[in-house]
Amino acid sequence: MLRSLLPLLLLTIAVPARAQDESAGRLAAPSPTTLVAHYGVDPQQIGELRLPRGKGPFPVAVLLHGGCWDASKGDLRDTSPLAQALAARGIATWNIEYRRTGNPGGGWPGTFEDVAAATEHLAVLAQTQPLDLAHVAMVGHDVGAQLALWVAARPKLMDAIAGAMAVRPGTAVAIDGPGADAQRCDESAAARFMGGTPAEKAAAYALANPQAHLPFGVHQLIVVGALGAQMAPYVQAALASGDTVVKLAPGGADHRNVIQPDTPQGKQVADFIAAQAFGDR
Repeated sequence: MLRSLLPLLLLTIAVPARAQDESAGRLAAPSPTTLVAHYGVDPQQIGELRLPRGKGPFPVAVLLHGGCWDASKGDLRDTSPLAQALAARGIATWNIEYRRTGNPGGGWPGTFEDVAAATEHLAVLAQTQPLDLAHVAMVGHDVGAQLALWVAARPKLMDAIAGAMAVRPGTAVAIDGPGADAQRCDESAAARFMGGTPAEKAAAYALANPQAHLPFGVHQLIVVGALGAQMAPYVQAALASGDTVVKLAPGGADHRNVIQPDTPQGKQVADFIAAQAFGDR
């Protein structure tokens, strides 16, 4: 049954989202060590590169925020604090925005093309910035977790949607994201995002679903906040496929504090990513 193959595509959001007029077209105020760069011509195809202190080259974490794939719900400001915290731990961070439902070109396949292009843009940034592209991790929160895992799965897709792959992440981090209960977000969110139902667009759904492409051969980190039960099927499938998976479930974690490094839970997550994704350097 197709629905059973899609536990990562039908994701959840557990918190109220910002209104459209609060988030559209606005970026977090850059820090002195932040370079704001476009990876495409659309206004949403933009990211913040934060560099740690020192000469580098630095490993890189690519951050993808959540928001139910919807342009009216959240933006890269949600993951900016985590990006800053990782930069303070010696990791360069590329915190990206991308087109979503409600943006021209968002949804399938535009959103997936964006996250692939943003990842590949690291090769352009590395021409002038001290980045170590041999050590790259994808880090996604909420539905950003599905997109982060999808980028890690790209070499397995055997389809043009995968695009060029000069940059191949060695780690994928899913922060309170993978799940099967779309109704906590909106039961029609996936259909709006994909441009149809699973029955109508079976091939697209299969390409968009990371779990269908396991094993990735990529180290995976799972952070559980409020959505542990929804994440469990993916974790079981990844382990059964032979991929390595390490899970963190901070005490008192919820959907938001896991990406807020000024909380004990968020600090633990930042430390976990730094140690587990980059600790072998």
